[in-house]
Amino acid sequence: MDLLSRDNPIKDICALMGVSRAGYYKWKKREPSPRDTRREEVIALVKQVHEEHPTHGYRWTAAYLRINMQVIISDNYAYKCYKYLCIKAETKHQVHYRPRKVKDRYPNLIFTTWETVDRPRQVIVSDMTAFKCWYMYFEVTFYFDVFTKEILSWKAAERRGSRNQYIDGLNDVIELLKGTEEPVVLHTDQGSVYASMAYNDLIKDTNIIRSMSRAGKPTDNPVNEALNGWIKEELYAEFHLERYWHKQDFINTIERYVKYYNTQRPCFAIGYDTPENYRKRYNKGELPRKQTFENRVLSPEPKFVQKRRQLADSKDTYKDVSTFEKEIPEKS
Repeated sequence: MDLLSRDNPIKDICALMGVSRAGYYKWKKREPSPRDTRREEVIALVKQVHEEHPTHGYRWTAAYLRINMQVIISDNYAYKCYKYLCIKAETKHQVHYRPRKVKDRYPNLIFTTWETVDRPRQVIVSDMTAFKCWYMYFEVTFYFDVFTKEILSWKAAERRGSRNQYIDGLNDVIELLKGTEEPVVLHTDQGSVYASMAYNDLIKDTNIIRSMSRAGKPTDNPVNEALNGWIKEELYAEFHLERYWHKQDFINTIERYVKYYNTQRPCFAIGYDTPENYRKRYNKGELPRKQTFENRVLSPEPKFVQKRRQLADSKDTYKDVSTFEKEIPEKS
């Protein structure tokens, strides 16, 4: 038997809910509250940002809204919006390993101590990444500031294996560091251009110190590897790099992205701040000035191995102390 009658279902609904018919119609015709209106606006903004930047999650979206749209929204609220909209970050990271049988020309001055970098322009990393747009092929070389994650310079070349973009980018970095007396570590992989005499002769009379990853160890340059992956993914997914047919369109798109990356894009590694603003905050003294990089302890041992060894040592120490306490005779 149906719970609701066919003649007057509203009457039966009101009876089941324990409300009057007048109250039901009043609720049905009510105007949306300011809270309901704001909720719908925020949900619409979250959906808009996700459609424009689908490679990022709810925390990044919340930071983007706070920085660029001055919307007061917490990470938890953005998470609820994502759940309500049934959306999530669309990203895939693939790590490719290509071992190189090259002798280490310069020592590795970083290893696993990347978190000890404590000021801008202290450690700069560089690497090349390739882009394919229809029939065109480009190699783009980026120079990143490890502390702020800022793109200091970028150069593109159409010819496969070109070396000009490496050298032109390094000249930009040298120009940028003029007037800086503190030493700057330039860390790269063992690419043929990075190891060439022509490249390293440019920094002979500067305060730049060379550092290189070990052969076949891309994990020795995790900052560059991670940023290159994000940049390439965002350029294709959000800036639609594959749509352009001409060289100038490609260059203009990279220029737009670099400006967006440095001034608008929230970065997780620096607390969802933008690289440019993070550097300005440091220069103003708003960020603590640590002295951790000079006191770093270099070790080729991976971090997870170090943690396991430390954990095992601490357990052994605890066992030794417990055994020692048991051997102490109790006082009579």
